[in-house]
Amino acid sequence: MNIFDALRQSHETQRTLGARLLAADDGRGDRHRAFLNLKRELAAHETAEERYFYVPLWEHDETVDPSRHAIAEHHEMDEMVESLEEMQEGSPQWSELVHKLVHKIQHHLDEEENRFFQAAGRVLTEDQKLALAVQYREEFDRLLDKESQEAA
Repeated sequence: MNIFDALRQSHETQRTLGARLLAADDGRGDRHRAFLNLKRELAAHETAEERYFYVPLWEHDETVDPSRHAIAEHHEMDEMVESLEEMQEGSPQWSELVHKLVHKIQHHLDEEENRFFQAAGRVLTEDQKLALAVQYREEFDRLLDKESQEAA
């Protein structure tokens, strides 16, 4: 598994969790659980991805600007999550922002997979792609576990 495979795994989880959040019924607490799961996944993914994918790409002219752009989008999504935490869950404003967040996530993931991965693939060596995947997965797993413990 290389870094792109590892990132795509988390991307698929984010897509699934986003869809689950949009479809969730509040009657059994599904919406709240879906939001918390997406929040934890995003937090772990973003941090691990920045450390073990974007930072190494800053060394290359071709990928420094896309790296900055992606990190800025992470920040935007973080701010949306923080705003959602301050709102009344299920209110019209909350629901509107959830839709915007899920749309932003989908846009970000599609942009990474369809444009940025190709540029990154040109500047990273095969050994780097494999090593970064291991580092990313270890950090992601550590952070996801930490997020889950903090939520409990």
